[in-house]
Amino acid sequence: MKHKETHVLIFAVFIAGLCSIIYELLIATASSYFLGDSIKQFSLTIGSYMAAMGIGSYLSRFVGDAKLLINFIRFELVLGLLGGLSVPLLYLAFAYTESFQWVSIGLTIAIGILIGLEIPLLSRLMEKHYQLSFNISNVLSVDYLGALIATLIFPFILLPAFGTFKTSLFFGLVNMSIAFVLMLFFSEKIAISHKKILWIYSFMVTAMLGATFIFSNTLLHHFSDNLYDDRIVYAKETPYQKIVMTKHKSDLRLFLNGNLQFSSKDEYRYHESLVHVPLALVESPKRILMLGGGDGLGVREVLKYPSIESITLVDLDPAITQLAMSHPLILALNKESLDNPRVKVINQDAFKFLLDNTIQFDAIIIDLPDPNNASLARLYSKEFYRLIRQQLTQKGVLVTQATSPFFANKAFWTIFASIKAGDFGYALPYHANVPSFGDWGFIMATANPINLNKLTLIENTQFLSNSVVASMFTFGKDKAFIELPASTLDHPLVLIHYLKGFSEWD
Repeated sequence: MKHKETHVLIFAVFIAGLCSIIYELLIATASSYFLGDSIKQFSLTIGSYMAAMGIGSYLSRFVGDAKLLINFIRFELVLGLLGGLSVPLLYLAFAYTESFQWVSIGLTIAIGILIGLEIPLLSRLMEKHYQLSFNISNVLSVDYLGALIATLIFPFILLPAFGTFKTSLFFGLVNMSIAFVLMLFFSEKIAISHKKILWIYSFMVTAMLGATFIFSNTLLHHFSDNLYDDRIVYAKETPYQKIVMTKHKSDLRLFLNGNLQFSSKDEYRYHESLVHVPLALVESPKRILMLGGGDGLGVREVLKYPSIESITLVDLDPAITQLAMSHPLILALNKESLDNPRVKVINQDAFKFLLDNTIQFDAIIIDLPDPNNASLARLYSKEFYRLIRQQLTQKGVLVTQATSPFFANKAFWTIFASIKAGDFGYALPYHANVPSFGDWGFIMATANPINLNKLTLIENTQFLSNSVVASMFTFGKDKAFIELPASTLDHPLVLIHYLKGFSEWD
């Protein structure tokens, strides 16, 4: 019997370690999805979690031996419920309150305290089976094994298969298995009065988590309806981001992690400004590299040039390019550009692609999301632009979207400084009015002097004209050039300026 009890307790330790890391990753990931700035969110979550675990470990000394098993099961019931509902609660907080960050920290601390109680209490439950030194080593080694498995399956299996919402509920149910197994195998050691109450609570919590899991798709749709003004026509959570597409009458909109990427009402203004202004400097462009732009709208504009021989599109998330190649609403907008035989789609990190690439291009067009987290900020660094410079032909041109010179003025001019520091001899900032975004900025750069008088604009445009292009290079006094240091991999100044800039307008 003691042998079985030992295995049961080791099972409990393993599940505890597995769930503890999963809850931590879920809260940090969901917070990053909603608020951006992944470094800040993971730091806050990890710091709060570790501190709360310390508090929980300290509080465990006040749990008496008389009802040690019963109290441990009670804690597991609360942990299973709170951990399982952690992400749904975060969705509720984001949709219906203005206190998402505090709710996230509060959940982290509450779950962390309960996690901190687990190991000391389990160690005490195992005292009768092992000496103290073996007891602690067995508990910690199994707990760490569970944590290791959690960190491996979370990004590669759980997020792609379930997303954060369902993963949270699923592991709440997994956590509940500790309570059920302990009540079954230690039934004789629990008084009948306590046993009945524990079983009732266990089934209630399991039923609540199970019902929420079953109706999770309906709940997610309801929450999303409160986050977005228009009808949702597509939604998917990938290992990289949350993709949502909405439609109101003729207006199709794409959101990544809640941030608008385009509106079909005015996207042509953005994409024409991004593509045609720099390509007007290139005589008969042949080979084009586009980093980002997996929706195919930028590629649609590049294909208007008859001299184009090849376009290499590099976008990290295969779900985006697949959406752009299959969904009828986007296909109608991008004119099936990604299915063109001259277009090659590569799903890879842009930095990694540049490190491996050996081909030179006539133009490199960067249509990446704004630098609102550390992973994206590195793609606006001096080192990144140096890699790009090496892969342009002598007369080649770089262009990047550079966020709003109005809302994030310092971030815009930091990108300009980073490009100049990236071995580009000449760089020119310009901007355009895109109603969905406001005043939006771009920067193009070459190794040679840029003569705006030699811009040869194609005729097939909806927004741009020669007079419009000429006006795009003029900035008002309030948003004129600021001399700032370059952003680097080690010191991502663009991220700091971007977050501060937009926070002032929230």
